Parts: sequence; structure tokens; C-alpha cells
Amino acid sequence: MTSETVDSLIRYVDAREGGDEILAELREKLSPRGDLVSPRGRELTQAVFGKPLTPIEVVETICRDVQTEGTSALLRYTESLDRTQLTGETLRVPAEDLREAHAAADPEFLESIRQIRDNIAEFQSAIRHHDVTIEPRPGVRLTQRYTPMRRVGICVPGGAAAYPSTVLMTAVPAQVAGVDEIVVVAPPTRFGAYNQDMLATCHELGIKEVYRCGGAQAVAAMAYGCDALPAVDKIVGPGNLFVALAKKHVFGTVDIDSFAGPSEVIVIADSTASPAFIAADLLAQAEHSPGSAILITWDESIIDSVRSELQSQLAELDRSDLTRDALADFGALILVRDAEQACELTDSFAPEHLHIETADPDNQIARIRNSGAAFLGHHTPVALGDYAAGPSHVLPTGGTCKWAAGLSVNSFLRSGSVTMFTADATKAISEDVIRIAEKEGLTAHARSVSIRTEP
Repeated sequence: MTSETVDSLIRYVDAREGGDEILAELREKLSPRGDLVSPRGRELTQAVFGKPLTPIEVVETICRDVQTEGTSALLRYTESLDRTQLTGETLRVPAEDLREAHAAADPEFLESIRQIRDNIAEFQSAIRHHDVTIEPRPGVRLTQRYTPMRRVGICVPGGAAAYPSTVLMTAVPAQVAGVDEIVVVAPPTRFGAYNQDMLATCHELGIKEVYRCGGAQAVAAMAYGCDALPAVDKIVGPGNLFVALAKKHVFGTVDIDSFAGPSEVIVIADSTASPAFIAADLLAQAEHSPGSAILITWDESIIDSVRSELQSQLAELDRSDLTRDALADFGALILVRDAEQACELTDSFAPEHLHIETADPDNQIARIRNSGAAFLGHHTPVALGDYAAGPSHVLPTGGTCKWAAGLSVNSFLRSGSVTMFTADATKAISEDVIRIAEKEGLTAHARSVSIRTEP
């Protein structure tokens, strides 16, 4: 059993005798089911499609039209949904625009971009898969090789804020992998494809293909290809519900990174943690709005201190109203029996971000299997990973990190085996192959071996 108190700021849950149902409820509220839409979204859907459609139906319609009609459908939906008229020629950002944005950029901003690029490249280079060859027996050579994808597409959001960090966290791992062609799509907005910082970042990284389109129509164009935007092999990067549903729809035609939903964090804390730090870390995720921000602690005294810090720090935030709403809808302060229960609850939730602010974080992380990215210690805020540390900030959400991994250099490598046998080695293994093949009734398989071993 659990007891729960909900106030106007954030709910408090005493989960010392349970708690799984609380996390399940929060997870369900954050689930990108695709059947919920805002009043403005319903109005836009009615205006564009002439009838009420669910987000899933909207995405299916857009993807079908772009697949069959190509560039004309891409431009039509860009005009009707983003209120921007473009042509096949103006869809792509000119190279001169990229150069001018870079030339006008703040030198200190560009220096930060270079430093972060180097941080990411250093980490991604260290974890990059490399070919492995073994020779288990004379005449047998077995290789697992890794080759980079030829062409990948990156979705960069641009609705409410600009995200040069997303360009870094997606493009640099692809470059370390050796991808030949990197395509960036961003909505035709002042935060997207017209944002000078984002364009300057692309130029600094050597990205030459940037397109003024977003949403499901951009995902469909990259998946199916059209005259104005040739198809890619994989689509990565965050986006709104329609981008997430479109990526899910085109998976199989192309690869994708994950089925991403709203951002989330669990903070595990004990008496050594600073309530001010904890509150700042919760607010950093709630700021995404929607964003799930959960504290799990076995120190009852810290709950009230964190609530007080949340209240005072909220007043200083630019997005305080949206952040407050996210705390009320998706936040929780959860009291548990001990560190063991904290780890068990966290593992069941499988959070995108996990921040362990305890005296012995190494002990806790060793007991937790499922997290997208973990941050250990009082001085390792999640924002370090969001912007500069080295691992990518593109991570699985919604509990999918139980089986999915965050984006990395290895996400852009495809793996295949290479096998080579000499005549003697083939003869040595032939009886086993022939015996199993004949048991399966595949006599042509057996014959392809026996023909090479007959006198």
C-alpha cells in the first residue's frame, strides 16, 4: 500500500509499503499513445485534413502522401502545417547561408561548439566497435566487421527553442563512425532552419545538407526520398509526438534510433545530498514540459526541504509556468524504506536519466540494470550530459531502456560477418554440415558442400 498527498506543486508519495503503481501511473501519463491532442491541434487537423483525425491517422496520411507524391506533398504540408511557402529549390538551406551564419556567430559560442565536439568525439572514438578476426582452426578465418552507414538524417527540433546541442549529439557520433552524408532537417522557424546558431553549428561541423522542413512530412521525405530530399538509411534525433509517430511508422523502410517520448529523470538521494541541488535537477527535466521529475529518497527530512527549494527556484525560471505544470502533472517526491527499495523502484521505471546523489553512488548504480544515462555524485548534473560530457543525449524513454540503448557512434555502424575456409578446412567440417542439412531436408545445401569434398 502507498499513501499519497497531492498539492498544487508536486505530489508526495509514501511508498515504504509499495509504490510500483505510482510509477506505473506516471509512466502511463507520459506514454506517447498518440490518441491525445490539444484543442489547437484539433483545430489545425480539421483545417488541414477537413475532418477530425487522431495523431496516428494524421501521420499515416502524411507519410502515405509524401511516399506517393514526393516533393509536392512535402511542400504542401510544410505550407499548411508550418505556414511557410517553399519550393523545391528553396527547401534546402543554401551553402552561403550556412557560411554567413558561421561568420556572424559569437566567437565564444563557436569555441564552445568546438570544445564540445572534441569531448563527444573523444568518447565516441573510444567506444567505437572495431573489426574482430579470429582463426580458430587451421584454414579458417572468421571476421566480424563494422562499416559505416552511407547516409543518415537528423531531426532537429525548432518549435519553442533552438537546439544546436542536438546537432552536436547526433552528427558528431555519425562522423566518428565514418558516415559519408549527414542530412539535417529542422522546421522552417526562427528556432529551426532559420536559427543562426543552429546553422553556424552545422557549418562548423561540416554539414552541408540542411533542409527547411520538420514534422512527419520531413521524416517521410527522408525515409522514402523525393526529388528535393534524397532518402537516407537511418533517421535519428528528437521531436514532438508527430515526429515520434512518423519515425515509428517508417521503421523498416529505414532504421531509427528509438521511439522517444517526453524527457524524464529519477533522482535518488540520501541525507548527504543538497536539497537545492536536487530541486535544480528536478526542475531541469520538468522544464521540458512535459517532463517527468521524480525524487526517491529514504531520508524523510529531505522531502520538505526539496519542496521548499522547488518553490523558491521556480520563481527564477523563464519557463516557470510550464515547469510548474509539469511538476504537478508528472512529478513526485517518493519516500521509500531504504536504498534497496529505491534501486528496485528505479529499475522498474527504467528512466531515461538517473541521477544518484548519495554518499556511495557506485554502490547504487551497481544494483540498477535499467537506465538510459546515469549520473553519479553530487556534482554531476544531468545537464553536463545534455550538453558537453561526451555520451549522446539522445536516449530511450518510456521504459524502453530495458532493451534499447542511447545513440552512439555504434548506432551508425552496420555489422556483418566475413568467413573464409580453405579446401582442407571445408573438408574437415563437411560431415557435420551435410548431416544437419540432410536432417532438415535441404539436400542442395548438403550438395554445395559435398561437391567440394568428393575425390
